[in-house]
Amino acid sequence: MRTRVSALHKMLIKNKILDEIKAGNITIIFRRWKKCGVKAGGTQMTQRGVLAIESVDIVSERKITAADARAAGFDSKAKLLASMPPASDDTEIYRIGVRWIGEDPRKALRSEADLSKAELDDILAKLKKLDAGSKRGPWTQTYLQMIHDQPNTHAAILAEQIGLDIPRFKPWVRKLKALGLTESLRPGYRLSPRGEKVLEALRRKNER
Repeated sequence: MRTRVSALHKMLIKNKILDEIKAGNITIIFRRWKKCGVKAGGTQMTQRGVLAIESVDIVSERKITAADARAAGFDSKAKLLASMPPASDDTEIYRIGVRWIGEDPRKALRSEADLSKAELDDILAKLKKLDAGSKRGPWTQTYLQMIHDQPNTHAAILAEQIGLDIPRFKPWVRKLKALGLTESLRPGYRLSPRGEKVLEALRRKNER
């Protein structure tokens, strides 16, 4: 069964907190937001794996309890409130129930390089669709080739080579990562075994 994962950038969570969620020690996260970045019943992809979003409620500071603070990993309500940005007229406090549900499903994809013709054709069709949906024209093979040729290279350097900045470059790489074709490094990226196989197929196809 596939896990449907939404990439919601607003809820960035530190590794230490994610480890505590995975262990079952933290079950609530609080955020002060102008607009909620997650939905109850959805999922959140993180750098450690996938979280289920169990509930999302708007609460006032007064209604936050000491038990809430402990469930969020804080010794006291005061420490929890101090961890959030100051209150403002255009923000609300969101109490988000979370639960660990599994490892990043893209990790398993990355090592699956022994692809059947049908599986390979399916990936190539998805890349063709990504190319067709881009106003900048075909880009997927260019990105894969660039990452293949320059692994471990900072994203800013790669972005500059094609006339983009990091905020406009990274979302495109994430689309390739979602297919299990790339892996993030510090710095930069590299192709996964699956990505190498797909790039080889793209080269053969375009050489015909």
